Amino acid sequence: GTRMPVALVVGSLAGGMSFEDVQREYDLTPEDIRAALKFASELVDQEQHHPLPV
Repeated sequence: GTRMPVALVVGSLAGGMSFEDVQREYDLTPEDIRAALKFASELVDQEQHHPLPV
């Protein structure tokens, strides 16, 4: 598979690039982009369920 930092993909989308622009710019498939979003979502979900002790 393609090695691309998840933060780059998510950041590009958050910064206003369209799904199609990200595909073209980084030579990714729709599945690659969805996988990056799923991975980021899972990381955020884990953080919400495991708060650090204060």
